[in-house]
Amino acid sequence: MPPPLFDTHCHLDFEPFKNDLSGEIEKARTAGVEKIFIPSVGEWNWDEVARISEIYPGIYYGLGMHPYFFDRHTYEHVALLDSRLQQQCRHGVQSGCVAVGECGLDFALTEYDEAAQQALFEQHIGLAKKYSLPLVLHCRKAHQPMVKMLKKAQLSGGGVLHGFSGSYQQAKSFIDLGFYIGVGGTITYPRANKTRSTISALPLDSLVLETDAPDMPLYGYQGRPNHPMMLKMVLNELILLRKEEEQTIACQIWQNGCNLFGFS
Repeated sequence: MPPPLFDTHCHLDFEPFKNDLSGEIEKARTAGVEKIFIPSVGEWNWDEVARISEIYPGIYYGLGMHPYFFDRHTYEHVALLDSRLQQQCRHGVQSGCVAVGECGLDFALTEYDEAAQQALFEQHIGLAKKYSLPLVLHCRKAHQPMVKMLKKAQLSGGGVLHGFSGSYQQAKSFIDLGFYIGVGGTITYPRANKTRSTISALPLDSLVLETDAPDMPLYGYQGRPNHPMMLKMVLNELILLRKEEEQTIACQIWQNGCNLFGFS
């Protein structure tokens, strides 16, 4: 029997899943997805991701403020995040809150000041350190400053660089700091040569799988909402890229996801 799958990044609270969330989760279960992590993007969806986690077994969440919505975040939200993490993490993993994030830096968004983004991200780093939680990172065109900030923080909980599509050197700089690399639908695109080459060469014990559903559709499914049930297709592509045996890859990837969020 194949090992189960862990979708380490899936926005189950987003619109495409709302009409029949129970049915969508059942589709994922049928496809072998036993655990799902839901990142939050801002104060406005913290309650919803927590509610979903409370209702459905095997679904966990993180609390954070996504840089894409930077203009909607306030420092009052930082104080609320601190209070919420203190409350939710009091009982450890059983509470369902297993990470800080989604958070990070997005310097592709030129309308937002880079220094201000870094200041907000620094708050997330501090909270991850305070509550011994992993960080779920979003990073675009900001790898070097992000690595510099993480090095300075000397985090013990590590985390994951979500939606990775960079070079081997970039990935390794995060791995060396104790972070996993989130592998998603990008590797199913034949033209994504750099990312495919990097993922094939990185240590297997540094990789986790994700869909980022309903975003990041797989090759051949462009224009349709992504779904956690597609995670097996991401795994199949990873198996084609790697030299290890299929069972070895599947087992290690499952264990990596569990280790990331403290289930080991």
